Amino acid sequence: MLSNFKTSIFLVSLFLVSSGKNPPVREFKISGQAQGTTYAASYFAKDSLVTKSQIDSILNVIDLSMSLYRPNSIINQFNANKIVKIKVDEHMAAVLNKSFQINKETDGLFDITIQPLMRLWGFYRERGQNYPPDTSRVNAFLNSTTGMDKIKFRNNVLSKKNNHVEIDLNGIAQGYSVDVVADFMEAKGIASYVFELGGEIRAKGPKPDQSLIKIGIEGPAANEFDEPGFKYQVAFAEGAITTSGSYGKYVVYNGKNYGHIINPKTGYPVSGEIISVTVFSKKAIDADGYDHALMLMPVEKAIEFVEAKKDLEAYIIYKKADGTVVDTLTSGFKKMLVFPR
Repeated sequence: MLSNFKTSIFLVSLFLVSSGKNPPVREFKISGQAQGTTYAASYFAKDSLVTKSQIDSILNVIDLSMSLYRPNSIINQFNANKIVKIKVDEHMAAVLNKSFQINKETDGLFDITIQPLMRLWGFYRERGQNYPPDTSRVNAFLNSTTGMDKIKFRNNVLSKKNNHVEIDLNGIAQGYSVDVVADFMEAKGIASYVFELGGEIRAKGPKPDQSLIKIGIEGPAANEFDEPGFKYQVAFAEGAITTSGSYGKYVVYNGKNYGHIINPKTGYPVSGEIISVTVFSKKAIDADGYDHALMLMPVEKAIEFVEAKKDLEAYIIYKKADGTVVDTLTSGFKKMLVFPR
């Protein structure tokens, strides 16, 4: 459901032989496709505890709830012009509650009502006009369809002020999906694993040799729309990492690239200092939701925001006034670094 920003995984294959009659602890790997992207699971156990069909089933159920690409999904039913309210399932309920929380904490920078603006800017069509929408149309969409004050969620019922309001959960639903699969793996008794979906990761260790989970992090590229390369490696016992960036998905008008992250206050694609944000948190839903909002903040404010949050760390790539692309890390993220020191 989301973009394919990739954070490289470095999980060393490890086979341990135990003595006596106990079976060896070994690494099991599963991979597949879901939500318009790929996923990969790796876990340590004495026997196969989770199957590909189980993971596929979990992700399919979530898609039927929140995927914009499934015609009969709950979210598409709500977005239909004739619908003004709908009862949602437990998956969408969890994502909506978290969305309202992050919207409030970020002073509206995280907003799930941007679906009409995304369509206006051409992110849901293959071909369109060769020029960006004019200011009057952007402002009209802002006034009539944008803002989470235009939706209400009570007793598992989602309603909207007018039938033109639509929601887009792509900025948070994939992180939630990662958490659901990770929680399922833990419920099966798996104590050491990595699960990655579309570049969003949740992992738990230590591995059987007592080493921490190690994840590779991308660094600055030559410009804001180029894919960055590997720069850092972090180690941790448990947590989630997601990345949001202006590269990878954009539309082009008159030779200019417009990134897919829309500022809900202006109606225009992000054009600030920040090029990408990598967030570490306990849960992937939090990392996924906050990384989009941080993209819209000035660098100093973004760092201050994260430093003030418990269990949240960030790595930010941004462009200085002279056009130089550099990066910065919160104090907690720096402590996680194993390369470079």
